[in-house]
Amino acid sequence: MNWDRIEGNWKQFSGKVKEKWGQLTDDDIAQVNGNREQLEGILQKRYGYAKDKAKQELDSWSDSL
Repeated sequence: MNWDRIEGNWKQFSGKVKEKWGQLTDDDIAQVNGNREQLEGILQKRYGYAKDKAKQELDSWSDSL
């Protein structure tokens, strides 16, 4: 799915993000507010992902929507 659609409908997708990455807090989700780069950074921080791994995880997740 196009990230612009995810960003535009962030409130809908934020629940799906929490389902996929349960370690993210509500504050993390609110801070991201649909911004892909911020979400990548938070995934790196919470899960210890390398930058490429965070990008790959988001690509895989968004393609599955």
